[in-house]
Amino acid sequence: MRKGIPNLVALQIFEAAARHESFTRAANELSLTQSAVCRQVAGLENRLGVALFLRVKKRIVLTTHGRDYAALVRKNLDRIERDTLELMAQRGVGRILEIAVVPTLASQWLIPRLPQFRALRPDITVNLSIRTEPFLFSDSPFDAALYFGDSVWPGTQGKQLFREGNVVPVCSPSLLAGSTPGEQTSLEQLADLPLLHLSTRPDAWRTWFRLNGLEHDVRAVRGARYELFTMLTSAAQAGLGVALLPEILLADELSTGRLVVPLNRPMSGKSGYYLVAPDEIAQDEPFVALSDWLSSIVPQTKTEA
Repeated sequence: MRKGIPNLVALQIFEAAARHESFTRAANELSLTQSAVCRQVAGLENRLGVALFLRVKKRIVLTTHGRDYAALVRKNLDRIERDTLELMAQRGVGRILEIAVVPTLASQWLIPRLPQFRALRPDITVNLSIRTEPFLFSDSPFDAALYFGDSVWPGTQGKQLFREGNVVPVCSPSLLAGSTPGEQTSLEQLADLPLLHLSTRPDAWRTWFRLNGLEHDVRAVRGARYELFTMLTSAAQAGLGVALLPEILLADELSTGRLVVPLNRPMSGKSGYYLVAPDEIAQDEPFVALSDWLSSIVPQTKTEA
């Protein structure tokens, strides 16, 4: 039992009274007597030890604490109502899986393939929310996570779905204006171009430079930084510079020529995309079904020899 939470009925009555700034109108809305509303609000104030209303003659006015608390209560009551309606809407439909995902993989790879899973398992609804940093499942509403990393998160069960594969320098063809079509840019020419960085991988270009014999080259740290792969891809397409991006996420851009590889010197690592769930979810049939389906469609990534 959560002893710090007031009675839900009292909160609903307080929210109505705060919205109307009237005990009488709140009573009419809730089909209660005015005295019942007054008693519930007084009991709530006593429990909180804070005045929520000022009684001014025959009027009531919210205090500063009352106004702030009313906004929070209204937000949470709306959330409870929404969650309840969503649950009721799922009667006879099946199970909902709440999945935390990294944004570019979700938009570029997962979502275009989800119709296959819906056709296979129409009884499972997959909700996706963006998370770019690790989190604790106990502090979140998520059933599972699809993320980029080096290992399975502690306290979870899961697996690496696939390696990221080759990461290659890419840019807009406009950035190479004057170059012979199809001709590879030299290492020195590329190093002199504007470089674009991913905030979560600040050392990517330095690593690429080192692998190509340019140790401690200050040019590796110059250039704009972007938080997401999608932003980095858009910046590269806009001609703002050269970005290091996974080939697996660039199929459309490369095939249509919106992006080109100025120097084909790929870099690969051991990191990849993992699907994990807490112990209490990992054996649930809906999650197992999603995991098995994802394993069946994983791409065959290319890696540097």
